[in-house]
Amino acid sequence: MKLSARNQLKGKITEVKKGPVSTEVVLDINGQSITASITSGSAESLGLKVGDDAIAVIKASSVMIGLE
Repeated sequence: MKLSARNQLKGKITEVKKGPVSTEVVLDINGQSITASITSGSAESLGLKVGDDAIAVIKASSVMIGLE
């Protein structure tokens, strides 16, 4: 599948927290975790499970930066 979004991060699913409406999917990307909240219907449709390879596609109108 080709997408116009350039921010694509390949990783492995480490956690799937299913809820009645939304599901949180945690992806390990080179030792860093990223969490996506998607509809539970989409998670079921994709058949997401721990250990699957997946791609996080990030499309945002803004990015915030903070200092520690």
